[in-house]
Amino acid sequence: MTLYRLRRNTPELVDPAVVVALDGWVDAGSAATEAAKTLAQGGRVVASFDADSIFDYRARRPTLEIHNGKPRTLQWPELTLRATRVGERDLLVLSGAEPDYRWHELSADISALALKLSASEWISLGAIPAAVPHTRPVPILGTESRGGMLKGGVLPGPEGILRVPAAFISVLDITLSKAGIPSVGYFAQTPHYVSGDYPQASIELLRALGRHLDLELDVGTLPEEARLMRVRLDAAAAREETTKTYVERLETLVDEARLPSGDDLISEIERFLREGGQQGGSGRPN
Repeated sequence: MTLYRLRRNTPELVDPAVVVALDGWVDAGSAATEAAKTLAQGGRVVASFDADSIFDYRARRPTLEIHNGKPRTLQWPELTLRATRVGERDLLVLSGAEPDYRWHELSADISALALKLSASEWISLGAIPAAVPHTRPVPILGTESRGGMLKGGVLPGPEGILRVPAAFISVLDITLSKAGIPSVGYFAQTPHYVSGDYPQASIELLRALGRHLDLELDVGTLPEEARLMRVRLDAAAAREETTKTYVERLETLVDEARLPSGDDLISEIERFLREGGQQGGSGRPN
């Protein structure tokens, strides 16, 4: 028995590419999942996955809605594959909660499903917190299963060997590439001092995806959400001298084209906190 259920009457797909974004480990500011949500808007569910087998409901509890004191509905975590037509081709958007269990089995099933649907490529979207300012364009880092696959000026990085705790999308990247489906990843760097959603990163991920696919992708209401977020962040920086100084330091690093290393990031965060970044909740603009 597989961990997915393929819906009946699946439409014939034209040169489908799979785009995957999961919440959790590499979804800072919900940038990737919001981009995927925008991309899949109005799409048709092609396959769903056995939630009882892959989620820990104590760690990822369903949301209960209570109306006038009466429990009414439960919204459960889910993982779905939706098909959406963009231009002359189809995109399959795999999105939802990052699974808790059965990663080996699930990645094998998803690989088999992608082959069954004749997927031509696999594209992961993600976001990571970094020492970057909200006043500058969102940087995009890339990964690729073989050289020369990334497009739009996105470079693979960082250089050298980097060992980090893996996300499930990384397991999928490797599994799919071993199955013969080329895979790339586009990862937005979001300001680590921002809490909550960061829609500007979602926009940049959709732009990077559009350049990769040579398609014009709809960004929906994200520009207005990004504008309102920028207003709030600018107001917070103007109000808090510590935050303003910190943002200016990050701007200098970016303007000098010197992206901070991991050690630089840790040093900058420690300096920010030491100078009062958490006092009274300051330094954490929302």
